[in-house]
Amino acid sequence: MSLAADIRDFLVNSLSDTGGHLASNLGVVELTLALHTVFSTPVDKIVWDVGHQSYVHKILTGRRGRFDTLRKLDGLSGFPKVHESEHDAFGTGHSSTAISAALGLATARDVLGQTGGKSHIGKVVAVVGDGSMTGGQCFEGLNNAGRANTDLLVVLNDNGMSIGENVGAISRHLNDIRTAPAYLGAKRGAHNLLDNLPLLGSPLSKAIESTKDVLKFMLLKGVMFEELGFRYFGPVDGHNLSALIEVMNRIKNIPGPVLLHVLTTKGKGYSCAEDAPANYHGVEAFEINTGRPTNGAKKESYTDIFSRHLCLRGSEDERIVAVTAAMPDGTGLSAFAQRFPGRFYDVGIAEGHGVTFAAGLAMGGLRPVVAIYSSFLQRAYDQILHDVAIQNLPVIFAIDRAGIVGEDGETHQGLYDLAFLSHIPNMTVLAPADAGELTAMIDFALTHNGPVAIRYPRGDAAKARETPPIVLGQAHTVVTGKRIALVSVGTMMETALHVLKNLQHDGCTPGLYNMRFVKPIDKALQKKLQSYEHVFVLQDAVATPFFQNAHTFAFPDKFIEAGKQSELFTRYKLDADCITAKIKEIIK
Repeated sequence: MSLAADIRDFLVNSLSDTGGHLASNLGVVELTLALHTVFSTPVDKIVWDVGHQSYVHKILTGRRGRFDTLRKLDGLSGFPKVHESEHDAFGTGHSSTAISAALGLATARDVLGQTGGKSHIGKVVAVVGDGSMTGGQCFEGLNNAGRANTDLLVVLNDNGMSIGENVGAISRHLNDIRTAPAYLGAKRGAHNLLDNLPLLGSPLSKAIESTKDVLKFMLLKGVMFEELGFRYFGPVDGHNLSALIEVMNRIKNIPGPVLLHVLTTKGKGYSCAEDAPANYHGVEAFEINTGRPTNGAKKESYTDIFSRHLCLRGSEDERIVAVTAAMPDGTGLSAFAQRFPGRFYDVGIAEGHGVTFAAGLAMGGLRPVVAIYSSFLQRAYDQILHDVAIQNLPVIFAIDRAGIVGEDGETHQGLYDLAFLSHIPNMTVLAPADAGELTAMIDFALTHNGPVAIRYPRGDAAKARETPPIVLGQAHTVVTGKRIALVSVGTMMETALHVLKNLQHDGCTPGLYNMRFVKPIDKALQKKLQSYEHVFVLQDAVATPFFQNAHTFAFPDKFIEAGKQSELFTRYKLDADCITAKIKEIIK
């Protein structure tokens, strides 16, 4: 179809300039067209799980002209946002939430209808990827929706498997029969007749139900969903637009919870993305012909350093195992998985399970390293506290994408880990200032008797400096001074060094200290700071107070929007020049 091809061309051309989530959106073009043909937003509600695959939805709902601002400062979000468009039914960004949110919307519609009020909600659809189905909340939502008797459609967008001819043929045949209104009416009538027959009716009806269940187990992949209370249809070819529209039109008025299983190809229509969909999940600006990034060779990142050093230590100690939640590439654990496949565990999008699983590994005598993005680790807060910290287990949390992540915006900024980890008893929290400190902190964590969190940002790693060894609870004195003290948390050291030079140029003699340990805080450092008239703490997080009477430079108490890291540091006056100016103002 020409419209689908035009949309794919537009996506490839647009994202080659802005970057963004490419492969997932190329895979849902026909599915999104079918949804907007059969359903009418904003009255009908479409909830996109995660939401990184909602670009086509945005194009079809009046936002095509803003795609040059995608994921830029004050531009179009890379995820659904209710404040951006009335067609975005629910704000998303993290995985496995859509069924729960959609059930809430559908229930609100029903409650208002029952009480005589007017609801603005029509049909409700949740679009969920097969990857999201590895998250526990999906099954919590399915379990609740299946017994709620609420009209709800869940579209399972499955791009992890192909359509087998035999299964596809049977499935199409069964769907033709099972979605036909005459069949559905006859089925209801037969059950009513059998249930009303004396003596024989009920046993006979149960026997027929039992036979039907056996046939479902034999012929259908969706029996699990049927057992949860959903009417299952599929799998359907997710790139056959007419077939999608036909089946959606047939099932949209079926009462109760319904699940439509759709098979798609991630990266569809762009050969580079089809051949390597994982590499084109989230892309920077790229050359269309080759698929290569236009920014050229990258410097070594903190993720790269973590990956290399963990492999080194893994070769020396067979107790070291690695755990991640569906992010082996993003967290740098792919190299560890290749070298030590028997000691690598990808638990899927199930951060809570992954942390408790790691707790069990540690209890069993292993040294688990759990590598998860900062914003995703929030989803496992209870497991960190309850299953790891209370038992003081030696689980290491490698917290990638800490601080400002950038273009993914509010849902992905890693600004809260310092706050939610530093108040947990038994937890040790470190933040490296450069590449050398990261490797030294990994070594420290592997020998520490208790949970350790090491948080580091996205992007290029600062070059290693000559620094003292890592000792529990000890900060590093970079330079002593008078009157003014600068205290840096983690990679804010680069900014702190610039501020130091600025102040020295103006005749000041500030001291500079590298905290290293966010918890426990160095008591000797606390005592040193008492001799300074002004203490300034620099951190790339929401403000977490460490010292009395200190002025903290941190991000404000609000959700930080999308934009380049440098742009956001400047906007919130956390760049070296703004900090220098503020310090001068205060000390006057």
